[in-house]
Amino acid sequence: MASVQITFLGGAGTVTGSKYLVRHGGQALLVDCGLFQGYKLLRQRNWRALPVAPQDIDAALLTHAHLDHSGYLPLLAREGFAGPVFCTGGTRDLCAILLPDSGHLQEEEAAYLNRHQLSKHQPALPLYTRLDAQHSLELLQVRPMREAFEPLPGWRATFSRAGHILGAASVLLEVGGRRILFSGDLGRPDDLLMCAPDAPPAADAVLIESTYGDRSHPPGNIVDELGPPLARLAARGGVAVVPVFAVGRAQTVLHAIASLKQRGELPARLPVYLDSPMAVSATELFERHVGEHCLSHADLRAMARGTTLVHSVDESKALARLHGPRVILSASGMATGGRVLHHLLLHAGDHRNMIVLTGHQAGGTRGARIANGEKTMRILGREVEIRAEVVQLATASAHADGDQLLDWLRAMPAPPQRVYVVHGELPAADMLRQRIEHRLHWDAEVPEHGDTVTI
Repeated sequence: MASVQITFLGGAGTVTGSKYLVRHGGQALLVDCGLFQGYKLLRQRNWRALPVAPQDIDAALLTHAHLDHSGYLPLLAREGFAGPVFCTGGTRDLCAILLPDSGHLQEEEAAYLNRHQLSKHQPALPLYTRLDAQHSLELLQVRPMREAFEPLPGWRATFSRAGHILGAASVLLEVGGRRILFSGDLGRPDDLLMCAPDAPPAADAVLIESTYGDRSHPPGNIVDELGPPLARLAARGGVAVVPVFAVGRAQTVLHAIASLKQRGELPARLPVYLDSPMAVSATELFERHVGEHCLSHADLRAMARGTTLVHSVDESKALARLHGPRVILSASGMATGGRVLHHLLLHAGDHRNMIVLTGHQAGGTRGARIANGEKTMRILGREVEIRAEVVQLATASAHADGDQLLDWLRAMPAPPQRVYVVHGELPAADMLRQRIEHRLHWDAEVPEHGDTVTI
């Protein structure tokens, strides 16, 4: 029987760029098609040709829509890949929002570099365009959760619920007499927004994410953590600026605020604005995918009643003319760009106001600098004093922590022959590897970028 090989083309030794090429019997299938993000050294990999020609990849599977799992697809398609890309309905709908936006942002960045002659390339080019992204969406084919299908003749795949974000799935791939389980990004079993991940099926090999493989989430939940600071804010008549990620984090914060109002811990009339077109679109998707998340129709109605959706630039600018306490959610989540910069420029200098950071802030971002207590910052070309109260939430993560990852593995019907620890920075990945070996007594390893293993 021909062997099954996996080549780690991303998501190995890093928390970004997930791409796993599975080959058997002359056919090749790509699980995830992620964009490298963050450090320049990693981002440069996006510009290098893959070790396999795109036209030689027969099909692809996406575990979910976050760009570090889907954002390379427009480039792969432009370079010659024309096979089907299988995903869940939620992933398809989110990709329709995220991928064109990614292309648009890359076009904007290239135009800025050319305008200011800041690139060594003449001209600077986007990695791909909005049009490239829209064309790639035509390859997406939806398959339901928990129903096996054939991504290629003789191959079987099954999506199971992973939590994390709308549409996120783990994937069991059965090929060449082997069962390979890809965890995707696993959510928390106690998440406020998303349902708990399904128990994993039996498999010969497992690729498990390790984003938080070296830590445990603090006790408590975002509702209890967010209530006291926003109550203080409402009492003193201030403005809270909340940088949010458009998919997942924005909806979690809106639901938490609606819950606090229903409990009487925040004034029912406290105005809340969602000022991010992408987050508005993502929030509207929750109505179409009831049953894939924890929110009921009543929860969604409560969110809608208490939130003003801001669509246009003019509507965004009009928020500056308002008076009284209010909460403004706006992208981006690490304050690296987007409309949130305008709100920070207006409100960060007033001690009555508040900046609420809702998740991990990567080194070098404005969000990290605010979290670290910097008192002045350049925003949109102006020096701004940070006098607003800064609150960093510790309970808003949408990833399972190290203990929860172990619990998920422990729920497998039988030990796999090998576990490959992926999608984590090296300290987190290696810590999870050690815990798998010492606590579960299973063979585990952290593969390196470009490694090929035989299953």
